[in-house]
Amino acid sequence: MSRTPARATLVLIVALVLLAFTAPAAEGSERSSGGSSHPSSSRLYVPPPPDGSLTQVATLAPRGRLRDAALVLKEVTTPQAVWFTKGTPAQVRAAVRKTMAGAALQRAVPTLVAYNLPYRDCGQYSAGGAAGTAAYDAWIDAFAAGIGDRRATVVLEPDGLGLIPNYVSALDGSSNCTLATPPGAPADGAPTPQNRFDQLNHAVDTLTSHPQVSVYLDATHTAWQNVGESADRLVKAGVQRAAGFFVNASNYQYTPNLSQYGTWVSQCLAYATSVNVGDYNGCPNQYWNGGPSNGWNGVALNNYGVWSDTASAADLNTLGVNERYASMLGSTAPTAHFVVDTSRNGQGPWQPAVAYPDAQDWCNPPGRGLGDRPTTVTGNPLLDAKLWIKTPGQSDGQCNRGVAGATTDPEWGGITDPAAGDWFPAQALQLAQLAAPPLLAH
Repeated sequence: MSRTPARATLVLIVALVLLAFTAPAAEGSERSSGGSSHPSSSRLYVPPPPDGSLTQVATLAPRGRLRDAALVLKEVTTPQAVWFTKGTPAQVRAAVRKTMAGAALQRAVPTLVAYNLPYRDCGQYSAGGAAGTAAYDAWIDAFAAGIGDRRATVVLEPDGLGLIPNYVSALDGSSNCTLATPPGAPADGAPTPQNRFDQLNHAVDTLTSHPQVSVYLDATHTAWQNVGESADRLVKAGVQRAAGFFVNASNYQYTPNLSQYGTWVSQCLAYATSVNVGDYNGCPNQYWNGGPSNGWNGVALNNYGVWSDTASAADLNTLGVNERYASMLGSTAPTAHFVVDTSRNGQGPWQPAVAYPDAQDWCNPPGRGLGDRPTTVTGNPLLDAKLWIKTPGQSDGQCNRGVAGATTDPEWGGITDPAAGDWFPAQALQLAQLAAPPLLAH
């Protein structure tokens, strides 16, 4: 008999889940710019809960951990993206169509992640993808067909421009993804930069041929590519025909810093395509903040604090960079829009207390929290939305902090982390408990 109240609570929780998926909402409006629509004042889609998440809720509630159960429930009934990572063209068309039908029932706009490029993630934790260009083009054509004439936001290939197979930067000669052509690869399946750019350009053109689809390309984040590097790669991938770009997908950087970085990338795109064509290296970036206000005595910006034009710490102050863009652009206005993944950045990036061979600070870092709730009301005219792109609660991969031969993660008590994309109950609960702003009122 002592179980009856807990069971009743669980029934209530499940009922609330079902309600969250069927509640009606008003349609949003949209604005247009640069040949692609942008979401504006939209109700965002809540997809079905990830595999494993309701099992965790069902485990917590009968044990009397009702608040923790409610936190996880809130986490999985908040609007977030739906990922499409595999399948034949027919399968992905059907899967996308099913999601679009679910969004129509909610009268909401879905966020769809296309993640199937050949050699995705440079063959690392999330390796996989289409076999070659023809296979990818067919897959993305079917993906677009599944959307049809409905509204959707498409996050096109996370890491797709951060990890380009065998690409050597045109700006500084650096590279970060070296791959050999695997045996048996199709003729169009070589890991070349040109293939990657061809694939992304085809995807942009195919998706934007649907006038109600907003497409965003990868611009990494504040602790990765500098502003000019992101802008150069975005242009090569077709950003001028898309709605814009996304930042921080599956990462943990602070939202204000990402908003500033995204603004700079947009300004750099305007400068290097309209003011001084091709001068991406001339774009001020996060790795040196010198300008008139600090006597041109710049330093690299610090990702472990929140940036602003009024920060007293030299390594958090952005005024010098903003002054330089204002001078460089003059009357030229930036037009590329962007979205930010705020799903797991409420506590900012992780600073490990242990000196690991490779801390893998992007891979299931502990002590992180959910970030700002998804919204299309941002207060920044270039920032179209804050979105939960990464599904919070799903693992980043089986991290070992760079310890040779290790298969366990010392930051999570020496367990083997779930595979990339699988539900990670301990991390899911911690993200919900440490959300900023809080998920539930105290």
